[in-house]
Amino acid sequence: MTTTLPIDAHVRLDTHPTHPSAVTAVLTGTQAHIAHLRLEAADWTVVADNVLILVRIDHEEPYWAQDAAKHLTAEGITVEITPRLQEAMDEEWTWANYPIPWCTRSEIREISNEAQKIHDDIRHGQLLIHAHAHDGHTTVAVGTYLGRNGKSVYLHGEDHLRQVADTFDSPAQAMLAFEEVHGAEMRPGPALLTDTERGAAETRTTLALTAAKPEPARPERETVPAYLADAGDHDALLDTFLDAHGEWEKWRTWSDETTHAIHESQTLRIERIHETPDHETAWIVAAYETPVSNRMWALTATGATPAPVLQGLLDHLADGDGWDTAVGGPVDEKVVAAATQPLSEAGWSHTVDGRWIRWTSPNGDVGVQFDAFTAQHSSQTLATWTVWAGQGPDRPAWSLTASPRTPGSLLADLSETLAHGTGTRRRQTAGLERRTLLGTTPLAMPTIAAGPAAIRSH
Repeated sequence: MTTTLPIDAHVRLDTHPTHPSAVTAVLTGTQAHIAHLRLEAADWTVVADNVLILVRIDHEEPYWAQDAAKHLTAEGITVEITPRLQEAMDEEWTWANYPIPWCTRSEIREISNEAQKIHDDIRHGQLLIHAHAHDGHTTVAVGTYLGRNGKSVYLHGEDHLRQVADTFDSPAQAMLAFEEVHGAEMRPGPALLTDTERGAAETRTTLALTAAKPEPARPERETVPAYLADAGDHDALLDTFLDAHGEWEKWRTWSDETTHAIHESQTLRIERIHETPDHETAWIVAAYETPVSNRMWALTATGATPAPVLQGLLDHLADGDGWDTAVGGPVDEKVVAAATQPLSEAGWSHTVDGRWIRWTSPNGDVGVQFDAFTAQHSSQTLATWTVWAGQGPDRPAWSLTASPRTPGSLLADLSETLAHGTGTRRRQTAGLERRTLLGTTPLAMPTIAAGPAAIRSH
């Protein structure tokens, strides 16, 4: 019996520090060159000595990294997968609004892998693009594979949807056919890189892995009212929520800018907009009477919204049908009183200024504003309620808005969090606290209507 000796090579696979789906490989050992050759053959890119990266235009890097790990392990190479990468490998996700809905997940992966091969052939100079055009829906192109028996191809689509739609015996034949269909829009050479292609290219060229350094001592944390707490990791909050509540499903969009979570009833949707400035809308929650109806109500929160406030909101959404509300008329005094009762009981000041009714904390650094005028237009998802912390509703450090039909129970829970909830933040000096809370420039209030089409009013 022949025994395969282990290879003195260790491969550590991890998620990329900035790219949302790329994977890095750090190689060590006297025979690391063997693993190096195997990964290069699988189209991993060398970015430093014994450091490689896998970055694709179909966001399937964790899947193919796992495939590479299986092959390396089978050859006797030790492979280490970090917990966060393993989590990405285990994640089951579905493209939102995928244009070929009848395909299974494996078929979608097969289609995108063929698109990846086309992308790589162009990137490596093996497929020369002669011309491109826009057919009104997507980018089309014509090119020729270099080599003795190279064929000419007609390409349709972009990124992970690009495919070979036709083949030709010669470049001349391909160009004539392409010009006949796309003569008016035809442009020489390849099209400009898409955002996805550009992001992948930048990731390959800008990765700078530095030697591990001891983490600096963590600043001491202090307990503060919920509205003064740190924002924390909003993405982690959503991931934890989805892991704990199987009735919600996570959807990925064409880009990595947003994540959508949809309730199994299809009538409640959460949109998380990543990497937004602190004062811009980072969350949109919208409820619908039926899966295909217009919105009943909507709520937004900015990027600096404290973690305890968001946690309270998510807890309420997970509480059965506590987020539901009947389609009714304008908001009445009873609804307003019930929604703000925790604030009144906590001694918040209550003022009326024309159409504005406000509740402000005793020290004036947080408040709730109700717009009596927009409340009468309950058929629209206007910003009727505004929660703010900072100098005022027009200059907030963070803010949250809600439309007229937002459930009173949700608003009451939010008021309870503001009045009595607590959280933590890094200990700050008084001057820094004031600058952080009050800000330095006026900020425009976000609007309910903002956000991608996945949860826009139909």
